[in-house]
Amino acid sequence: MTHVVTESCIRCKYTDCVDVCPVDCFREGPNMLVIDPDECIDCAVCIPECPVNAIYAEEDVPADQIAFIKLNTELSHAAGWKSITKRKPAPPDADEWKDKTGKLSELIR
Repeated sequence: MTHVVTESCIRCKYTDCVDVCPVDCFREGPNMLVIDPDECIDCAVCIPECPVNAIYAEEDVPADQIAFIKLNTELSHAAGWKSITKRKPAPPDADEWKDKTGKLSELIR
């Protein structure tokens, strides 16, 4: 089992979660983070750190977010999506995006 970053992270990309990850399983894209399922050890320490509640255990991913399970796998292995291990400042407009839904079209791969 692994953990999954869902739509809430798109255009928010708060990185509080990466500071607590013991195995460095987060990958950073232009406007979202994902979890590499090959690296995640299912420790769950990242879940309470996410200020937008974007991280779920795979078995708890909401039905309307199931596509993000495959998306995390795909993007964590995509060229250019590198490991992120230290917190960075959130994008300047992150607070404007944090409560929005339907953001999949905003994802930059």
